[in-house]
Amino acid sequence: MSARSSEIAQSLYISPPELSQIAATAALGAVQELEAVKAGYAANRTLLLDGLPKIGLDRLLPVDGAFYIYADISRFGADSLEFARQMLHGAGVAATPGVDFDPEHGNEFLRFSFAGSQADMKEALDRLSGFLK
Repeated sequence: MSARSSEIAQSLYISPPELSQIAATAALGAVQELEAVKAGYAANRTLLLDGLPKIGLDRLLPVDGAFYIYADISRFGADSLEFARQMLHGAGVAATPGVDFDPEHGNEFLRFSFAGSQADMKEALDRLSGFLK
């Protein structure tokens, strides 16, 4: 690495770029907007925690942090990748196979995000209801 490259690298790694610092300062001042987003996540979380068990996905791990629900799908088979693929093509609902997070038991789980709109969460539940019957 040349001396000039080293100086540039040091400038990038010592502290965040000025633009990032300005953006972070603005974001920290957006309390009202961020609270609205947080309230939306809470509403979506409640919607899915109430709705998923009603359509047959009743074995859910505790939801603490992030914006995901980890659901046990083992009663439908033990291949979360294939189940996610079938669900995407059959219901038009995407979820992340648990094998992406847990190589030992992840094949029995799907991860559902509740970071979308409430209308999307309701539609996903409706589509999944038909798919799982």
